[in-house]
Amino acid sequence: MPGFVYILRDLRKHYYIGSTDNPDRRMYQHGLGHTKTTARMLVPEVVLVQEFPDLAHARKVELRLKRFKRKDFIDKIVKEGFIKLGA
Repeated sequence: MPGFVYILRDLRKHYYIGSTDNPDRRMYQHGLGHTKTTARMLVPEVVLVQEFPDLAHARKVELRLKRFKRKDFIDKIVKEGFIKLGA
């Protein structure tokens, strides 16, 4: 079963990076406020969703992205529309 990494961005340009096996279900959960971080975001929108071979791979990529503290790196990924790192 494939896994997905997604990036949300809000009106203040804050990012949230997550992974899931079902992006539609996960976005619905974010809309309901199931995650404290996204519940505090101002009008979060999905700016990138990328598929990976499985959820384990997607989780590894998510963790690597979260280790980057530079917002400009995430900005670049969003602008290019593709995550260019492996797990």
